[in-house]
Amino acid sequence: MGDDGRLAAVVALAQGMAAARSPRQSWRAAALGACRALSGGFAALSVWERDLGRLRVLVNVGELAPDEEEFPEGEAYPVHQFPEITEFLHERWVSGGEPNAWVETAEGAAAGRPGYCHQRVAALRRRGRGSCVVAPIVLHGLAWGELYVARPAGAPAFERADADFATVLAAVVAAGIAQTERLEEARRLAFTDALTGLANRRAVDVRLEEAVERHRTGGDVVSLAVCDLNGLKRVNDTLGHAVGDRLLERFGSVLSLCGAMLPGAIAARLGGDEFCLLAVGPSADDMVKVAGELCRRAAELELGEGVACGVASTGDPIGPVRSARRLFRLADAAQYRAKAVRASRPVVAGREGPEDPVVRLADEPPRGPAAERRSFRGRS
Repeated sequence: MGDDGRLAAVVALAQGMAAARSPRQSWRAAALGACRALSGGFAALSVWERDLGRLRVLVNVGELAPDEEEFPEGEAYPVHQFPEITEFLHERWVSGGEPNAWVETAEGAAAGRPGYCHQRVAALRRRGRGSCVVAPIVLHGLAWGELYVARPAGAPAFERADADFATVLAAVVAAGIAQTERLEEARRLAFTDALTGLANRRAVDVRLEEAVERHRTGGDVVSLAVCDLNGLKRVNDTLGHAVGDRLLERFGSVLSLCGAMLPGAIAARLGGDEFCLLAVGPSADDMVKVAGELCRRAAELELGEGVACGVASTGDPIGPVRSARRLFRLADAAQYRAKAVRASRPVVAGREGPEDPVVRLADEPPRGPAAERRSFRGRS
């Protein structure tokens, strides 16, 4: 490949990673781009997990061996099995050296090798590959992992020039990973409540829309519990907002703990003293049980006055749920009723017979100022 071709390959790799919408897509784009740029038959991207002392494979692309998966769950290799990892991912960089790539072949020694590595050579032979180039990846000045590209047995072996080019590709991959991490952090902040660390209103809106669509198309049970933390204003007025914030944080921890009892549930702070739990899959009874435990634990907090909790689930007789707005209105109406009657347990929409007051409250249109006792804020 000439200089123009290599430049085009670098640009294509960078563009592929820039277009990725998730870390997985970014990893895959990096491996695919490097594989094509180096005319390889297989490529992998791995991360160095210092705390566990291992190199964990994030993605495999190209011609996979029977024991390889595209996104493996448990493919990892102890660093002590690869002496060159210790040298190139630690010692050499600490001493000011450069993270240059090197080549391994199924026969052993090759251009740019830092030292014979029996495990890599054995892996090449076992998987029918003739040579590989290994390029360390540096991120924020620290060893991050490696880019690995292999060619099948019988194909021309990688040479020194290929290793030099792989070093360039690894730098491009590092830049792409850094950009992905920045975007992920921005997304995390956009969907996280800063005080409690729970999901925020925006995250709930997105997840609830998706959940209701799954209910409409596949019949999945969707349950929503909306909670109003009692006594927050009194705490703020008498003890100060710092103490009020502590109450919010503690209730957020209780909500998260209870939410963990429902597989895949999302715990969120909607704003102010309002929180919610959203679950897709568990039964309505499961949600009601968890909401009851939440009420019990909230009542035991040293601050505040417990919580008013309302539950709405498509597993209960609440009528058709064709929109996220309707389910939210039902849960909100149940929460309003729980607060109005000072209920110590959750009020559940649809469980009080044909004339259920919660369903009626949620479905009736506002009629003057008296009917504005509870604003639903136009949630979608």
